Amino acid sequence: MNYPCKVMPLPTFGPTVNLIQGSQIVPQSIEWLWNGWLAAGKLQVLAGPPGVAKTTIALALGATLTVGGRWPDGTRASVGSVLIWSGEDDPSDTLAPRLIASGANMNKVYFVGSVSDGDDHQTFDPAIHLEALTERARQIGDVKLVIVDPIVSAVQGDSHKNTEVRRALQPLVELGAETGACILGITHFAKGGAGNDPTERVVGSVAFSALARLVLVAAKLPDQDGQPGRRVLARSKSNIGRDDGGFAYSVEQCELDSHPGVWASRVWWGEALEGSARDLLQPEGDHEDEDGNEVDRWLRDLLAEEGEIAKAEVIKSGKACGFPERTIQNARKRLGVRVTIKGFGKEKASVWSLPITSAQSCQPKNYGMNGTNGMNGTNGATNHPPIVPYVPTVPFVPYADDVGDAGTNGDAPSWTARAGLEAI
Repeated sequence: MNYPCKVMPLPTFGPTVNLIQGSQIVPQSIEWLWNGWLAAGKLQVLAGPPGVAKTTIALALGATLTVGGRWPDGTRASVGSVLIWSGEDDPSDTLAPRLIASGANMNKVYFVGSVSDGDDHQTFDPAIHLEALTERARQIGDVKLVIVDPIVSAVQGDSHKNTEVRRALQPLVELGAETGACILGITHFAKGGAGNDPTERVVGSVAFSALARLVLVAAKLPDQDGQPGRRVLARSKSNIGRDDGGFAYSVEQCELDSHPGVWASRVWWGEALEGSARDLLQPEGDHEDEDGNEVDRWLRDLLAEEGEIAKAEVIKSGKACGFPERTIQNARKRLGVRVTIKGFGKEKASVWSLPITSAQSCQPKNYGMNGTNGMNGTNGATNHPPIVPYVPTVPFVPYADDVGDAGTNGDAPSWTARAGLEAI
């Protein structure tokens, strides 16, 4: 965007730095394709280890845009075109089948092919042909998502050098700014670093995650007790919104009805998840012994000492002890912790307390003048009705992981919605 400049008198020689006066800048809100997850005109990164369906996730999001379907949170997408460049997968046997399986309108999908210059044809190189790609995107007119897979291909030099990566990615940033499209670059996690901040695990220079306004991460948790580990898409970093939360997802293979014999993978979305990306990607048993005794004992002792304590304080205290929120929530369920809602409006809060056991239950006692607890301390008299302390009954409020038995393992979420097919 061009702003009028108010500057001091120009020097008579040498380069001039143009200054923009703050009062000339009109504040603008972020425009979202998917609120909190895909920002129009911004560079984003989707990272994760091999084999977690990163490309399939990106294609599922693109398919949703092409038909105005529903995002994983159930909100409606606006219709737009998708531009795809892939240096790893073939459009005919991999990318197009996955899009069709996800319900995409293929008339709104464009794959980047070769580059023509007169009679000369060259292989498209995102490091040198982005200006020509920007012009083609303008001609299409409604491009809302550009997928670059892998984003490291946009770097001609050393992808581990901060300066070279920033210089190489700048054309992608400008492509998004000029077309209003979300630029989604796909990349891998570096080897090692499990348990670290997922943003720090993005392979190559820190510039990849630093320039990106949002960093999304995908992962598959280890199998446990013979059950497949849950797959998670989470927000690891955001400079323009929330940087937590995620969604469970599963991946399935299906045969295309329109092309018998052609099989493709597609994503099914599951329940919304709470917590940081680091916690959501942490294997469930990492902070527990075989029976979960460590975190269970900590939570039981905390609640026994405090009586009632706000959930926010429990989570804060647990994280200080090294327990992720999900691990604490699992301990809550094992211990049968009572969850009550107290207060109203801004003062409304979830409060945890230990369950009432038989030894703690409020049984009627004789509170007569001469009873066990009476004025004279003797037994037997019941000349007054028993006084029973009032214990309010509050319905149990489930945590996200409690909703549905099938939504916790990833392969059969408690509710599924293939976004690309939810346009009607």
